[in-house]
Amino acid sequence: MDEIIYPENLKTNLLDLIHNNTARMEDSFGISLALRGNKIMFDGHTQNQKKFKQYMNHILKLSAEKGELNATDLEMSLSMVDADKMEAIPQELEKKIKIIINGKEVSPKTFNQKAYLRAILDNDVVFGIGPAGTGKTFLAITMALHHLLSKKVDRIVLTRPVVEAGEKLGFLPGDIQQKVNPYFRPIYDALYHLIGFERTAELIEKEIIEIAPLAYMRGRTIDNAFILLDEGQNTLNSQMKMFLTRFGQNSKVVITADISQIDLPEPKKSGIFRALKILKNIRGIKIITLTKHDVVRHVLVQKIIDAYEASEGEKK
Repeated sequence: MDEIIYPENLKTNLLDLIHNNTARMEDSFGISLALRGNKIMFDGHTQNQKKFKQYMNHILKLSAEKGELNATDLEMSLSMVDADKMEAIPQELEKKIKIIINGKEVSPKTFNQKAYLRAILDNDVVFGIGPAGTGKTFLAITMALHHLLSKKVDRIVLTRPVVEAGEKLGFLPGDIQQKVNPYFRPIYDALYHLIGFERTAELIEKEIIEIAPLAYMRGRTIDNAFILLDEGQNTLNSQMKMFLTRFGQNSKVVITADISQIDLPEPKKSGIFRALKILKNIRGIKIITLTKHDVVRHVLVQKIIDAYEASEGEKK
């Protein structure tokens, strides 16, 4: 058992943050953690304890220099521990990225999310690869709206492959738009959250935002647009190539994919694998990999991902 005595003259909310995130910190460092007054007590393997003390030195120094840290700062710092980039914590917490959409502030919560946003700002084509809950789609739509509202592009094109799972489209009620709308629910949800229902409907009606199945991209050249292909793991090689050759001048492209959730009849034929292999060294194209440590949904989502990964490992 070891302990760190929290300086009584340090007027910050850090102890409250640690108390509220005890389980998260125990997972990151492989220790058991408890608070007793102004003491932070911890136990575990010697190396893990040493790593935690180094981490707390960074955090206490930042608290002394900059005042209160918030929950996002703490999560960002812990994600850097998970990514084995602990020494860069002071610099990364200094260089924050904040995107304001309709008065709402959106900030990356993890190191890899921050790298993802930075990649979108700096590159024309970005692949965001990672499991559910890592913010791939939401952050991409945030950046799309940022580019539109700051007049860097004239429109947004949001697309997904429509892969039928269980029900056939022909048996669903309504016209083609009504049939495919359920596939685009995550995209609509993000837009509604950021700019509201009425503004979303207005931009769609004016065709400033276009939401359409991937098949509708064939034969087009799309200039001055932010183009998002969501669920890219559900494309075939021919579809991925078709999509990647649609964008024209002054366009930016983001492809999101979760390679653990491929809904194609033959998952190995997903176009995402070949795209990542042959495009990884092309300048202007960036591939960002998010992991279970970037999951920003309920804490149990990380554990569910772990359980499935362990189960799949046993099958192999």
